[in-house]
Amino acid sequence: MVSLNASFGPTGKLSPQPWLRAPETLAVLSALTAKGAEVRFVGGCVRDALANRPPQDTLSGAISGDVDLATPDLPETIVALLQDAGIKAIPTGIEHGTITAQIGDKKFEITTLRHDVETDGRRATVAFTDDWIADAGRRDLTINALSATPDGDIYDHYEGISDLAHGRIRFVGIAGERITEDVLRLLRFFRFYGLFGRPPPDQDALAACRTHADKLPGLSGERIRDEIFKILLVSDPAELAVMMRGLGVFEHILKEAGDVGQLRMTAWLETRAIKIATVAPNSLRRLAALIDTDAEGAEDVANRLKLSNRQMLRLVTIVAPPVEIDPDMGGPAVHRALHRLGTDVVRDLILLAWAGELGITPRLPTARTQAWIALLEDCDGWQPAVFPLTGEDVMAIGVTEGPRIGALMADVEDWWEGGDFSADRKACLDKLKSLLAGK
Repeated sequence: MVSLNASFGPTGKLSPQPWLRAPETLAVLSALTAKGAEVRFVGGCVRDALANRPPQDTLSGAISGDVDLATPDLPETIVALLQDAGIKAIPTGIEHGTITAQIGDKKFEITTLRHDVETDGRRATVAFTDDWIADAGRRDLTINALSATPDGDIYDHYEGISDLAHGRIRFVGIAGERITEDVLRLLRFFRFYGLFGRPPPDQDALAACRTHADKLPGLSGERIRDEIFKILLVSDPAELAVMMRGLGVFEHILKEAGDVGQLRMTAWLETRAIKIATVAPNSLRRLAALIDTDAEGAEDVANRLKLSNRQMLRLVTIVAPPVEIDPDMGGPAVHRALHRLGTDVVRDLILLAWAGELGITPRLPTARTQAWIALLEDCDGWQPAVFPLTGEDVMAIGVTEGPRIGALMADVEDWWEGGDFSADRKACLDKLKSLLAGK
């Protein structure tokens, strides 16, 4: 239902935006309007421009060239118009009316105006329309229901401009209905509250989230994962985690979520406490800070969230580290950890261990803080060392048994690591021969 306080005409004007007048944007607009169709920018690019933020990829935090547009033209017409203009057209979601236009590395998602015919909480059957208000009415939140013409005139049928200005994150229409149409909107509410909201949160939205949280397991692990990762990248994920736990959300999708203290301190270290270029917000690290479990539990989380094998290994290693990280461990021990685990994982372990210490003692002595920073600098300065021997070296001195080769190699490499990687190939060969002779 359209707000009684909202205008059916333009209600504002976008300030000049670099993406609005970019050559690629102008080329797409020229193609789509070649036969007189109306085209508007929709959703995030309009919202972010009003909030004085560049269009962003909220999963990585990086500035993205992606800009969304809508038009009454049908998908096949959109494809033809783009191809006539020499622009690559990708049918990314053609059954839902979505075509992606690509010029160089810039992408524009173009969607035919639509309204929902049937929904089941995971996907919708849509019908195309020429009604801009109906299209806006199928969006999740008022701040995402904005549209703007190429001249910058803003259309706001659900008071999204006012909500954005006051930090109010509200669903379009009845909150429960919007969530039952697509249950992922429940998680999107928390993400956008973390990005744009100010307390107190909308009570209707909270009540709807509490009521429908038990529907979340019906979503795919991939959709839950992507939204959880985005939520974890907001500036204060710990506060969102507290809210989500209180509403019973984690009970259904992340029962391993524990105390938020380590998550709070990890986010603080990544963004405000220190200025090291290689230390930046990381969703997988923050997930590890949030959950309270062992290696088996971390693997279960990874499976449910459909993490890649590499992500799973990193999460399990962070949650159940094979080495205890401490500033007093000494350079050789740090180098051994870097050699075995890799720079990214060791940096994760340093930040999480430091965050855990801060959770107990918020004001550390300056020397202790500098010691933690020195560990991070060791990561930045680490040059991967290559073990100078191979299995062929072991076979060359007469060892032919498979498991024996691996055991000898492991013994020599352990010795080489213990010497802080200073032994050269000759010294390692001598060690290998001495081990073989001794045994």
